Amino acid sequence: MGFRYGLHAKNLPGKPDIVFASRRKIVFVHGCFWHKHNCRHGSISPVTNADYWSGKRERNAQRDKENIKALRKDGWKVLVVWECSTRNPESLRRKLERFLRGDSAQGNKSN
Repeated sequence: MGFRYGLHAKNLPGKPDIVFASRRKIVFVHGCFWHKHNCRHGSISPVTNADYWSGKRERNAQRDKENIKALRKDGWKVLVVWECSTRNPESLRRKLERFLRGDSAQGNKSN
């Protein structure tokens, strides 16, 4: 798409997956299961060791919220791309382009 970016910025909360520093925009790519997305993949509950996995996934989701809040407070616009949305590349491309070109409403969404 022609945008310059960096990967896995260790100096930012949550080590964002993709950083567009000159635009002050960040993209996290979250696995639906691991980060408790509200899709069918994210709502799966393991039967084996259920308490452990439930707690782990809940902590991941809480940490995500805290990291996004800290980044926004510092002036970053944040977009979360869910694993399930990568199954439709054209839709994902349009969403990323809107976010990167400046549709500020898109930049405030996390689903």
